[in-house]
Amino acid sequence: MSGRHGFRRVLVANRGEIAARVIRTCRRLGIETVLTVSDADAGSVPARLADKVAAIGPPPAAASYLDIDAVVGAAVAAGADAVHPGYGFLSENARLARACAAAGVVFIGPTPETLAASGDKLAAREHAAAAGLPVLPGGHVTDPEASELASRIGFPVLVKAAGGGGGRGLRVVRDPGELGYAVAVASAEAEAAFGDGRVYLERYVSPARHVEVQLLGDGQRVVHLGTRDCSVQRRYQKLIEEAPAPLLADGLRGRLHAAAVALGEHLRYRGAGTVEFLVDPEREEFYFLEVNARIQVEHPVTEAITGLDLVEEQIAIAEGRPLRVRQEDVAFAGHAIECRINAEDPRRDFLPSPGTITRVVFPAGTGVRVDTHIQAGATVPPHYDSLLAKVIGHGADRGEALATLRGALDRCAVDGVVTNLDMHRGLLADTEFGKGGVDTGYLGRFLESAASVRDAPPALGAMVPTEPPAGADSGVGDGRS
Repeated sequence: MSGRHGFRRVLVANRGEIAARVIRTCRRLGIETVLTVSDADAGSVPARLADKVAAIGPPPAAASYLDIDAVVGAAVAAGADAVHPGYGFLSENARLARACAAAGVVFIGPTPETLAASGDKLAAREHAAAAGLPVLPGGHVTDPEASELASRIGFPVLVKAAGGGGGRGLRVVRDPGELGYAVAVASAEAEAAFGDGRVYLERYVSPARHVEVQLLGDGQRVVHLGTRDCSVQRRYQKLIEEAPAPLLADGLRGRLHAAAVALGEHLRYRGAGTVEFLVDPEREEFYFLEVNARIQVEHPVTEAITGLDLVEEQIAIAEGRPLRVRQEDVAFAGHAIECRINAEDPRRDFLPSPGTITRVVFPAGTGVRVDTHIQAGATVPPHYDSLLAKVIGHGADRGEALATLRGALDRCAVDGVVTNLDMHRGLLADTEFGKGGVDTGYLGRFLESAASVRDAPPALGAMVPTEPPAGADSGVGDGRS
């Protein structure tokens, strides 16, 4: 290895905006990049940004981005020192981390042991409990056991895939008579998506907020970088995230920080990771949800309020350097909010909208950041997640961040595909969101009420959901959250 940061060449094993994001940091650090591309992404913006590209297969993710042998083979052939997996796809796959080690390539992420412990949600629950974190009542079930466990937990219950993510293999069950069917469907969905049909039950808590804590660790020491609120979501997919999480009592926030660090220390965590919690701010209670052992989609809001480049920190840790930041060095400045701009139609049950971008305008200015991989002429393939861009507003406080983001979205334009831009404009204009601290049921309420709001901004009128066409599919995700 040579160069300022040790790694001379990094293989970026991903696509879309996160690939472009990683390439930008590597370029700033003087590190060459090789980007894995499927046939569908050979002409993409990230492919043009990278120093080299490595073709790894046809468009379906299973034949390209999820092919461990193809990814590791590309890294070895390119002479890469390390592999950055981004988020989604193979980013939390312990088998990829092991294959990299066997090939003499550094995996930029946690150890295989940590990935195995956090990727299996049942194992993660056990580790969280061992570290002293509160966990929701529940446990692993098979169909015959489900009724007995559910009766002990109390309805409603949540059926969850043990090895999954991205909202797949999840079912809320309110009626005992529907439990058997829900377990069978969730198990089949999990088997198809992850090759692991195990499911477990947890008590379903609602209303509640989804709050997470960003961690950095070097295997010996762990620090937190504050909270994020990710409660605006549909089908367990986040749409708006902000940092720090608003309207949390100082004591509750401190306990969340401490719990996340305790779990990171228990796991001897190495790299960037996030501990997610279900929070009841009224009672000042919280419960462990899961660990995301990778960079998060929403990492820019944390970067905005801390001034850190989390990808750079990932790289430094993977090179074997001790953690470069102490807890007392972490200073929080202001507030940041992020909107995910997706190629999907909210008026048709969020039906994905692949196609060719004919025009795109993103804003610039003080307090505005845009992470994207699209430009005019770019193709949005039907094979992957529909994320086009992330628009982030940063200000001295939440009010200023919200005003900055509203102004930024007003200056955005994407033509050629249908997007959720109007929905975001409506959300940011909504009084309930403006107050802060919404729960995970907020977006559903917003969509239901949009049709009856007579004096709302024009954006809200476009938010009346309609029935999707027969046979419509929700699209193929990449496992991000």
